[in-house]
Amino acid sequence: MTLEEKAAQAGYAAPAIPRLGIPAYNWWNEGLHGVARAGVATVFPQAIGMAASWDVPLMHRVASTISTEFRAKYAATVRPDGSSDWYRGLTVWSPNINIFRDPRWGRGQETYGEDPYLTSRMAVAFITGLQGDDPRYFKTIATAKHFAVHSGPESTRHRVDVRVSPHDLEDTYLPAFRAAVTEAKVQSVMCAYNAVDGAPACANDALLQQYLRRDWGFKGYVVSDCGAAADIYLPPGEGHHYAPNPQVAVAEAFKAGMDLICGDYRHHWNMEADAIVAAVREGLLQESVLDRSLRRLFEARIELGMLDPPSDDPYVRIPASDNDTPAHQAVARRMAEESLVLLRNAGHLLPLRRTPHSIVVIGPDADSVDALVGNYNGTPSHPVTVLAGIRARFPQAAVTYVQGSGLIDAGPPGPDPLAAARHADLVVVVDGLSPRIEGEEMKISAPGFFGGDRTNLDLPAPQRTLLQKIEALGKPTVLVLMNGGALSVDWADRHVPAIIEAWYPGEQGGAAVAALLAGDFSPAGRLPVTFYQSVDQLPPFGDYSMANRTYRYFHGEPLYPFGYGLSYTTFKYGDPRVIRAGAGASEEVDVSVDVANTGAMAGDEVVQLYLTHPGVIGAPMLALKGFSRIHLSRGEKKSVRFRLRSRDLSVVDESGTRRIVPGNVDVWIGGGQPLTRPGLAHAAGVRTRFLLTRAAVLPD
Repeated sequence: MTLEEKAAQAGYAAPAIPRLGIPAYNWWNEGLHGVARAGVATVFPQAIGMAASWDVPLMHRVASTISTEFRAKYAATVRPDGSSDWYRGLTVWSPNINIFRDPRWGRGQETYGEDPYLTSRMAVAFITGLQGDDPRYFKTIATAKHFAVHSGPESTRHRVDVRVSPHDLEDTYLPAFRAAVTEAKVQSVMCAYNAVDGAPACANDALLQQYLRRDWGFKGYVVSDCGAAADIYLPPGEGHHYAPNPQVAVAEAFKAGMDLICGDYRHHWNMEADAIVAAVREGLLQESVLDRSLRRLFEARIELGMLDPPSDDPYVRIPASDNDTPAHQAVARRMAEESLVLLRNAGHLLPLRRTPHSIVVIGPDADSVDALVGNYNGTPSHPVTVLAGIRARFPQAAVTYVQGSGLIDAGPPGPDPLAAARHADLVVVVDGLSPRIEGEEMKISAPGFFGGDRTNLDLPAPQRTLLQKIEALGKPTVLVLMNGGALSVDWADRHVPAIIEAWYPGEQGGAAVAALLAGDFSPAGRLPVTFYQSVDQLPPFGDYSMANRTYRYFHGEPLYPFGYGLSYTTFKYGDPRVIRAGAGASEEVDVSVDVANTGAMAGDEVVQLYLTHPGVIGAPMLALKGFSRIHLSRGEKKSVRFRLRSRDLSVVDESGTRRIVPGNVDVWIGGGQPLTRPGLAHAAGVRTRFLLTRAAVLPD
């Protein structure tokens, strides 16, 4: 290739080189919870909702289904010369495994929540599902993003320099990325917009060389977030101004380990073609460094089968028709059901004991497809809103719909919701947020919202006011929340009998909610984030210290704790057992427990294992280190076993070193955290303890 041809291949829209038989390829494809931006596809629950399932095997199945639909789209659009359209390729810029450290972040909906361990397990399942298990070819290539220490605010993401302690970096912000590389063997990583400790993430040698390639052995390619390469040189107020011009910026990025530029949508869409050539010719960037990146990029295309005879690639046999199939829609329905979290059920209002004669459905999200699909989404062929789901599940009932209010304003004029509610046997209020008011770098400024983020955690005022008026009628009322991040519904928790957290539940979300109301299954979703009582309990949004953040370090009283969720049945835990193996850095501990369904119906239980290291500096107050979602028939008992390896048993000291520290380790195994606020249902569970006897320092 000529230098100009090489430079062009380092951009996300790589042109064809006919004389070398290289087809054009667009690297940019989105698949956060289904094939996105490519027309009709199966739309699964938003990522935060899938995390609420706590179901690793199902997450793997979802990702495998998504990759099948990517292959189907590719088969339908690939041209005779091997080129394909934007958003219809095989390199998927998902998952987002940033830590949802602050509920104000509008993009937190794209993540797997606030906990490094839960995020790691979900990330590994999703990545391996996307990439497939063929020994020679990848089904698709996953991209772990955004590396690293990235979680808002959206309004400053292009210019902020995040200063993070060594402890928080190793303890919170890096573990999911490490697992993605060392366990899931992810083949692509996206570097973030922000700087970390003085260096932009896409030109950060410590992140891209020390951690990613040297310590973790990453062999794939690094792609910039879209515009992040230009942020390296853009002036203060727009970017980091870390470099004086584009050619120095790309030189610093490629030397640090970035391989592919997603062009800047604000200034220099084709900066790679001009700036890379200039950097080489001015002696700022050795051409061999560019060659290194191109080798990584073409290895990925070869391993996707793009440059080999089709007969060699087993995934070529996936037909264009294998998209949005009934089987795939059934997986979306199951994940939607598993993602629902029952937050409150006073007086056992749910499940409904009999079909109501009349149901009124009220709220701005009740008949909203936007509230089903979230962001980075595909187009569902047959979306089922909550209103549609209730009408289908309760055909004998007279179902009335009144929007009642807008998301953040009074909304359009319409029938009086209070009059409708006054004559109903059941009121279902579907409130919350929408990807139109929370999300990525949005131009929105309204009470409670700014730039895609939130400035408080309350229900928007018009919805809150209407909910209070409805509750005053004294009717049996269910509040269904649809949102990407935690809401401070403390008033509702005191007054509304039943509350369901539905997230953005995907194309089958309304059917899942209706089935939950009817008692077709027992809910077992668990919160992947803490629900705080108020934004006043949180540190400043821009502060990346983990002090007083998330359940691991929060000293206050939450509204609903991480890991929380109610069931229609009951469980009993007993007979915890501990078996030791190894010592020091190779120490392992097996912990098992018996779990029995003691209630009146079959159901799933999410068995959660938490560790506490009493008196150890740097250790979280409580840390999830194991979980398993199990199904138990009525009266059935199962033994659940967890293997705790050295990293699970370790803590991070203030220097960022991961250590095994001798001393007692307290263990809680149950259906949630061991402690909750007064008045909140306590999870069943048991305690045990074991002793770590030898100190050790763990390798990176």
